[in-house]
Amino acid sequence: MKEKIHPKYGKTIVTCTCGNTFETRSVMGDKLNVEICSSCHPFFTGKQKIVDTAGRVEKFQRKYADAARAKKVIKKAAQKA
Repeated sequence: MKEKIHPKYGKTIVTCTCGNTFETRSVMGDKLNVEICSSCHPFFTGKQKIVDTAGRVEKFQRKYADAARAKKVIKKAAQKA
């Protein structure tokens, strides 16, 4: 391996938004902030949690709410006929 071309690999303190902190090794620096970790991720906790930082879930629900209502109206009309 060539010398003096690799980044510094050292201890890093990782802090999650849920408050969990742990120490690991990384080239990212001394401190690293993350939005989700193993103590709050739905896969590890078994609880449903929607992580939405830009309003994407609400935008999707608004977009397809009219389509869902129209589908119900069509279904009711077909049952009456």
